[in-house]
Amino acid sequence: MFTGIIKESGKIKNITGRDRDREIEIQCRRILEDLNMGDSISVNGVCLTAKSCTSGSFTCDVSYNTFDTTSFKYCHTGDIVNLESSMTPSDKLGGHIISGHADCTVKILNISAIGKSHLINLELPPGIHDFVVPKGSIAVDGISLTVSKVKGNSFSVVIIPYTYEHTNLPHKTSGSMVNIEVDMTYRYVVNFLQNRNTENTDPQKLKDKILKEKLEKYGFTKQEK
Repeated sequence: MFTGIIKESGKIKNITGRDRDREIEIQCRRILEDLNMGDSISVNGVCLTAKSCTSGSFTCDVSYNTFDTTSFKYCHTGDIVNLESSMTPSDKLGGHIISGHADCTVKILNISAIGKSHLINLELPPGIHDFVVPKGSIAVDGISLTVSKVKGNSFSVVIIPYTYEHTNLPHKTSGSMVNIEVDMTYRYVVNFLQNRNTENTDPQKLKDKILKEKLEKYGFTKQEK
């Protein structure tokens, strides 16, 4: 689990492998101070496992499924990525709880400077539309951000100067692809409400429920006591 507070930006040093799987080596500094083999680490919001560490980099395997469903398929050697160590019970929860399981990748539509801050507009695919709400939390490349506005098939976030300067966002432009993870609380709530509403509005299920209640009421079915 992660909080979306980026510890540092690293650089992709090497990408090897073909076909189904990839191995990615990331050059960094601060994250290595308490990183051990087998530890989980968030790379652009995707939970990976460090399989080896050196004095200046660490290496992770990227499965074919992760490669195909995240922005890793667009990455190249030299790209800057956001890094965060997995949270511990004593960590401050400065952002929001993030699992590191990206829901999708979306395209940055445009980035504009507003004073010292930046406004980023992004695509809003139908699959996550119900989970993105104004003032709600969302993870963009692993960064915990607050949704500023939702309009049609797009949404926007405002980036304060500190976040902009200490993440990979200065290296993003219109057309760049980023990983998105919606707030897991919203996911559970929406899923519950959708399932409940489906059960309550399905005509056949409603008829079966009424029939069952009447049969029980007039003693045609055995009721457990």
